[in-house]
This record gives sequence, structure tokens and C-alpha cells, in this order.
Amino acid sequence: MTVKPQLLLRVFIPFAAGYFLSYLYRAVNAVIAPNLIADVGVGPSALGMLTAIYFISFASFQLPLGVLLDRFGPRRVEGVLLLFAALGAFLFARAESLTSLVIGRAFIGFGVSACLMAAFKAYTIWIPREKWPMINGLQMAAGGLGALAATSPVEAALRFTDWRGVFLCLSLITLFIAGCVFFVVPEKARESSHESLHNQLRGIREVFTSRVFWRTAPLTTISQATFMAIQGLWAGPWLTHIGGLSRPDVAKTLFAVALAMVAGFIILGSMAERLSKRGVSVATTAVTGMTIFMVVQLLLLFHPPGFTMILWLAFGFFGTSGVIAYSALSQTFPVHLSGRVTTALNLLVFVAAFCCQWAIGVIIGFWAGEDSSVLNAAGFNAAFSLLLLLELAGLFYYTYSPRIKKTCQDPRQ
Repeated sequence: MTVKPQLLLRVFIPFAAGYFLSYLYRAVNAVIAPNLIADVGVGPSALGMLTAIYFISFASFQLPLGVLLDRFGPRRVEGVLLLFAALGAFLFARAESLTSLVIGRAFIGFGVSACLMAAFKAYTIWIPREKWPMINGLQMAAGGLGALAATSPVEAALRFTDWRGVFLCLSLITLFIAGCVFFVVPEKARESSHESLHNQLRGIREVFTSRVFWRTAPLTTISQATFMAIQGLWAGPWLTHIGGLSRPDVAKTLFAVALAMVAGFIILGSMAERLSKRGVSVATTAVTGMTIFMVVQLLLLFHPPGFTMILWLAFGFFGTSGVIAYSALSQTFPVHLSGRVTTALNLLVFVAAFCCQWAIGVIIGFWAGEDSSVLNAAGFNAAFSLLLLLELAGLFYYTYSPRIKKTCQDPRQ
């Protein structure tokens, strides 16, 4: 199966733009956190909850999203949902209290909840199976560019406007991209469009009762949740309070980390595709990358002098490894279940990311005491150590759980 370049661009660019926005929304609070603290008066725990509400609203829609993607297709679903993200950005910009900020961010999380999974679904429809790891890596790289835009560019924009102006602009951009997804992406007949709702719901059960799914899910979930929670918020405060960097230097470092993340998505995705042709499974590549990611986190706990930038670049690069597991799982299930497979895993990842991001804030706040403006190393180390232990438990389970023969005919075997 070959894909014409023009068709590939019509499918890839709109979904890549949507995920660019999704990641920008996810990571932007790491830069505007001081502004939110000054304007609204939130502490570490409240800031963690405010930022993490994106994850829980995102996660809450993943199971119905899988059914909708398989039933109505990615173009329609994402095109409509992005309208809610635009509304959320507008509400966030006009917010005057923590409650209204939470409501706006919840709408944003809900509105961008399809940006990654809709793309993955579209690629299973239009792209040859052997190209999935590479195209998924490019999709994730687009998200990495969104993370880049959420660092130094946002910091630069704050010289001309405030954080409210930034979110008003994002609201308008989101409306434009919603139109691009809905009117530019082609439509294609779907096998599952004739599937009854009962059978589609049964497909969710097939995924959640699959031993193949549950062997991979724990490690992938906690690895991705850790990466998202830290990169999306707590990397900035760590660089400020532990790394001792100024605010402009923090933005520059986060920009470099996001750049490393883009490189990780592209390089690791391409590597997974090439290694699979040589007999190395996509799952093996993913697990190896996640293991290296754990080593990087361990080294960060010791904060060796002179290695801060190198370690955070490695954090950004290898933190992307868990995404490869999405492709690995999709390849073990029939295509008509692909939307439900990826959204089931995404549900777990984003619920875990919500818990991790909020929990980090609570733990850091506990060590900070009454002065929430001064955060110390003990709080960060305690929070990061807890996440690392959970990742090690996931790796242990993956390694020593019974070996399973993966088949597409019956994923429950």
C-alpha cells in the first residue's frame, strides 16, 4: 500500500496542528506559573491541581472517544471537540478566581482530548501498518513543537501582553485549526461504521480483558504520566529552586528540553520502525527507552554539578519512549479496535498524569511549609523518588509477567 504525498499531507498536517495546540496547552503553565501565583495567589498544591485538571478532563472522555472515533471517524470527532478547547481558552483568559481557571482548563482538556488519538486512528486508516511507528513519532514531534512554543516564545509574548492575552490568541488559533481538521481531512468508509453500539462497547471489554494490554499498560502508564507531569509543570520550578536558574534561563532550558523531546519522538519512532525490520519488536524498543528514562531520573535525584542541562535534555529525549508502546499495542489488535486500544491506554496515562502532577505539588508543598514561594530539594526528591519506584514496579511486572503470544485474531489469548 502506497500513499500519495498530497493525501498524506491532507491527513497529517491538520492532525499535527491539533496536537501542537494540545501540547502547548498542556505545557504552558510551566512558564506562566509565576504570573498565575501573583495574579490569583495559588500555592504549589493548588497550582498542581489547576494544571492537572487538564489531564483528568482529558482522561474522562477517553473511553467514549474510542467508540466515537471507531464509529464516526477522526475528522468529525476532533473537528467538533476543538471548539470546546477554544471555549475553554476564552474562559481561562477571562477567569478571576481559581474556580473559574479550573473550569476553563477543564474545557481545554476535554476539547483537545481527541488530538492524539484521532490522529492515531486516522493513520491506521490511511497509512500502511509498517509505517505506524514513524508517522506516530512525527505526530508526537508536532506535539513537541507545541511544547517548544510553550517555553521561550510564550515568555517573549508576555513582554507584549499578559497571560490572558496569550490565551485569547490561543482561543482564536484553536478555532482556525478546528476548521482545518473538519474541512481539509478526507473522509473514508470505515469498517466499524456498520458495527452496532453493543458490539463497539464489547470491543472496549475485549481491550480491557486482554492480557497483552495489561502486560504493557502499567509500565507505559506510569512512565508517560511521570514524563507529562514533570515536563508539563514541575520542571520549571525544579530549575528555579534546585537548579538556581533565572526566569529567562528557565524558559531557555525548557525550550531545549522540548527540542530534545521533538528529537526523541522522531528518532526513536524511526528507530523502532527500522529495528522491527531486523527482528527487534517495537515493544522491546519502547521498554528499552523507558528503562533508560528511569536511569536519567535516578541521576536527577543526585543533581550532579555541571550536568543539569545534559540530564534534562536526556529527560526530554528518552521520556518520549513510552509513546512507542501505543504502536506496539495497536499492532497486536485488529484495525477496527485501534481507536479503542489507544484510548484505553490513554485513559490510564492521563488519569495517572493527573494524580502524579497533583501529588508532586502536595508533596513539595508539605516540605515547603508555610512559605510556598520557597521550594526545597527534599520535596522534589521525595516526589520524584516515589514516581521512580512506581516505574520500577511497572518494569518488574512487564519483565516477569507470563510471556504471551500476541495475535491479532484474538487479543484475549
